[in-house]
Amino acid sequence: MPVPVRIPTPLRRFTGDRAEVSVEAAELSSILDRLFEQYPDLRSQLLSEDRTLRSFVNIYVNDEDIRFLDGLKTPVAEGDSVSIVPAIAGGAR
Repeated sequence: MPVPVRIPTPLRRFTGDRAEVSVEAAELSSILDRLFEQYPDLRSQLLSEDRTLRSFVNIYVNDEDIRFLDGLKTPVAEGDSVSIVPAIAGGAR
């Protein structure tokens, strides 16, 4: 069963302006691999050269930060959702 992946506004230019993409896989790393097959330019935005998640990118499975789950090995199942959230810096002092 496909898992919806929410794409944040700054990254939508890499997905043809799609806010959500459905991907079928059982693990987050496989979801990303399939996402990169469809949208290759997205890879460099999310992963560093050594295939680790960039420090300014947060990914959530069902509103749980994957850093507190199993990272890119986090399992996904029917009914789950994935959200990609870029970190935002700045603000008023």
